[in-house]
Amino acid sequence: MPPVIATLLFILTALAEIVGCYLVYRWWVLTKSAWWLVPAAASLALFAWLLTLHPAASGRIYAAYAGVYLITALAWLRLVDGQPLQLTDYLGGGLALAGAVIIMAGYSHQS
Repeated sequence: MPPVIATLLFILTALAEIVGCYLVYRWWVLTKSAWWLVPAAASLALFAWLLTLHPAASGRIYAAYAGVYLITALAWLRLVDGQPLQLTDYLGGGLALAGAVIIMAGYSHQS
């Protein structure tokens, strides 16, 4: 799978996971209607299915995905939660993304 496609798939996967967890958070912490759990379950099922689309050993997928997830979570923090990012967010995100790129480079060349 080309790295660009894998990255886009990771981003979609991360969004599905974050949205699913966010909807559960809205139900549990913000005491919203239990109906929030219906789209949450659908989003988390989509997340799990998207993970299966990567053609590599699952441990390697999860390791590379973690870096992309971290960047997506920081973007969510800024864009949805409205929180400004700190220098440590940028540094940690950059390190995590670098690690994900290295891991993805290794599995993108597998046959």
